[in-house]
Amino acid sequence: MKYSLLCLTVLITSLTSSIVFAASCPEILNGKQRLLNSTEEIALCDEFQGKTLLVVNTASQCGFTPQFEQLEQLHQTYKDQGFTVIGFPSNDFRQDRGSEEKSAKICYLDYGVTFPMMARASLSGSSANPVFAEIQQQAGVTPKWNFYKFLISKEGKVVATFPSSTSPVSATLKNAIEQQL
Repeated sequence: MKYSLLCLTVLITSLTSSIVFAASCPEILNGKQRLLNSTEEIALCDEFQGKTLLVVNTASQCGFTPQFEQLEQLHQTYKDQGFTVIGFPSNDFRQDRGSEEKSAKICYLDYGVTFPMMARASLSGSSANPVFAEIQQQAGVTPKWNFYKFLISKEGKVVATFPSSTSPVSATLKNAIEQQL
């Protein structure tokens, strides 16, 4: 009887914790996203809740595409401190043409990206990726071009935005990240 009661208590506690965890997930991390050039989906909340994030809209055929190298450098520098870069390829500015396979080759093979890259998606309008819809709602900013950077706090709030021209390894961006860690 005591064992059954203990098991029931553990089960209820576990379920309650799961519900609280799910309810506390920031809006920006609600939902699943498909990974670039893959059928695999990840639950954003499970992967990134409680981390500082740099969300970047990317393009594989843009003058800023070499920023992948610096984004990877930034990711490697801070990943053990609860930080990650997340790339969201988009063809909204006609700079990520062709297949996802081609985009993936450029990211993974040409630039050695190890941070998560999501499937290609729109950034604005009725078909906007939910992450960017939430960024727009929170910050009132829609990317003006590729490689816009959005710093997201551990609580899931947009705390800073950086234009395409801001280098991922600039002192300004690195200082903003360090303040969030």
